[in-house]
Amino acid sequence: MKRFLFAGLLLSGLGCAVTAERVPLQPLPETGQVLPYAELLTRVRHQATAANEAFYLDRWGDLEDMAKGIEQTARFLAKAQEVPAKHKDILTEVTGDLAKGANRLKDAAAAKNEKGTRDALQEINFKVRLLTTKIGDQPKQ
Repeated sequence: MKRFLFAGLLLSGLGCAVTAERVPLQPLPETGQVLPYAELLTRVRHQATAANEAFYLDRWGDLEDMAKGIEQTARFLAKAQEVPAKHKDILTEVTGDLAKGANRLKDAAAAKNEKGTRDALQEINFKVRLLTTKIGDQPKQ
């Protein structure tokens, strides 16, 4: 019985210690293709989450790459199809702000500026949240 308990604890500990590598998102094709809003929103949410994780792990080069990806996704979001009516009025402004935040993140990551990186990540996450919530449910900045 003790062997099974020990083996179970060992295996569960290894399962927690070994994290699966995230599959990197491929860059979007710059062919003028218009993609669905929901797909792009999911993509930018994953990118923002991965950027936060890279920041926690001091992976500055990865963070720069993620910032470039967020900026690209923001450009595609501005031209997305199937945009919910509740987001059409704010889409251009929010995606523009998202792209600016991504550029600030890229610059801060290149300089390994922790405060600038934190501020840029906070802005990016707030803008992504605006694109996922109802207009009336949006928090004040």
